[in-house]
Amino acid sequence: MNLLDLYNLYIQSYLVSTDTRKITKDSIFFALKGANFNGNAFAEEALEKGASYAVIDEAAYQTNDQIILVDNALETLQQLARHHRRQLGIPIISLTGSNGKTTTKELINAVLSKKFHTTATLGNLNNHIGVPLTLLAMHTETEFGIVEMGANHLKEIELLCSIAEPDYGYITNFGKAHLEGFGSLEGVVQGKTELYRHLKANDKLVFVNANDARQLEESKGMQRITFGERDSDIQIQFIEADPFVKLQYKDIQITSQLIGSYNFNNIAAAITIGTYFKIEDALIKNAIENYIPSNNRSQVIQKGKNTIILDAYNANPTSMQAALEHFSGLTDSPKIAILGDMFELGADASEEHQKIADLATGFHLDKVYLLGENFHKVSNEKVGRFKSFEDFKEYFSGRTPEDATLLIKASRGMALERILDLFE
Repeated sequence: MNLLDLYNLYIQSYLVSTDTRKITKDSIFFALKGANFNGNAFAEEALEKGASYAVIDEAAYQTNDQIILVDNALETLQQLARHHRRQLGIPIISLTGSNGKTTTKELINAVLSKKFHTTATLGNLNNHIGVPLTLLAMHTETEFGIVEMGANHLKEIELLCSIAEPDYGYITNFGKAHLEGFGSLEGVVQGKTELYRHLKANDKLVFVNANDARQLEESKGMQRITFGERDSDIQIQFIEADPFVKLQYKDIQITSQLIGSYNFNNIAAAITIGTYFKIEDALIKNAIENYIPSNNRSQVIQKGKNTIILDAYNANPTSMQAALEHFSGLTDSPKIAILGDMFELGADASEEHQKIADLATGFHLDKVYLLGENFHKVSNEKVGRFKSFEDFKEYFSGRTPEDATLLIKASRGMALERILDLFE
């Protein structure tokens, strides 16, 4: 079956599935492969659960006419998404960066949806599978697409751009994330700016944080709209973050429900993009002020008399430092930091964990607890170190504080949101 024939089947429902545990009725199931599974083996099960067709790439599993054989199921999914994107012909903005991608994407979506019927990346489905699924979730009513792009090695953003073909772009920042794949901070810059190179080659527009000198340098010679506190196309002033970010745009003061001065740039980017697409100022203010973070991202949670800043969705040295700097500046007391391992740092893991341990004890914090195998190895007598969550749980149960402010931050694999249960 050729791509056009497959597309004609797809537009009968505009639905695709890749997981037999979550089959949507009348969807087309794509049999993807992973290190520990072969989706081809589940083609018949997908049909039994309501899929209209299944796309496979191993002939042995083609047992009936509803099972379509292709050379490569993943590449076919990507090609179908690119073709669909071209048929829609709508504006698409793509964003990437080391920190703040998902929060910024949600803020942009909140603002743009005040005027357009938007479709944005769900959660953090931002890789070579997630981007095609995001595009295929767009339908004839979608007026604007917002596509988050993640990467942990070179050429990945380049691939995602070739699928999504964005008209606009934004890079949140360059930080020490995924060093295992990128090799160095310079590798991170080269990988993320694949978005710039794609947009420049196609004479498209980027939004650039003028407070970031490296972003200004990397986007030279491009069509761009800059924002910042000075010397920029759109000026937005930071007021404070104690704990929530407050800022000034024109004569409007906006008080967000996001903590941390590091979120100022995320909010400013959404305001800038909304302004460019002629969203009314009052609607931008309303969108920002009513956005509430979720999914363990900068959530402020009350547990008894304790205030907990839960930021346990992701962590790398750059975001960990920003979170600690903000936390140390809060007027609340006592302040307790509970930090978990940062993943995908490769050969830099030992050095970066030591730096964060030393940084944390250099601030005016009442207690610092470090969890995980990497943090357990650091040399610092001023912190409490625990090799596993279970070790910390045994220690912390019965020692939960009262009237304290706590920061909980770690990479997703540490699942430190479990600490909330210790306050019950």
